[in-house]
Amino acid sequence: MVVEVIDSNEKQAIARKVLEALTEWFEVEESREGYIKDCADWTFLAAKEDDNIMGFLCLKETGDATVELAVMGVMKEYHRNGAGRELVEKAKEVARAKGYEFMQVKTVKMGVYEDYDRTNLFYISCGFKELEVFPLYWDEANPCQIYVMSLK
Repeated sequence: MVVEVIDSNEKQAIARKVLEALTEWFEVEESREGYIKDCADWTFLAAKEDDNIMGFLCLKETGDATVELAVMGVMKEYHRNGAGRELVEKAKEVARAKGYEFMQVKTVKMGVYEDYDRTNLFYISCGFKELEVFPLYWDEANPCQIYVMSLK
């Protein structure tokens, strides 16, 4: 079940639990802490099974018509069981209801790291399309791939 979380402290607690369990993707402590801090102000969706947190997703406005899937994490034991897809589908529904026309997500370019290749394939399978690569957006070792999708 995916629910929207409103309480800032609950958002941060969930984000901390999930992101600290996924250091392969969120290994830079400064970035991880930034996501945990910033998620308090973003639209926050959590996937739960009974009282267990399966994962979460945050949306942040990047323009009048565009929202960004700013951060997402699913606990490893729930990978490949539909929790991530359920989060993205709910995010699309919430974004449409708020009047957004497009959703974007930034990740590391395909072919750079195997773990991120799986992430890229996941986003593509959810309907995202390649927009552009910014080789130096983060740094040379992490070229930024931007994917977009229409919410219409």
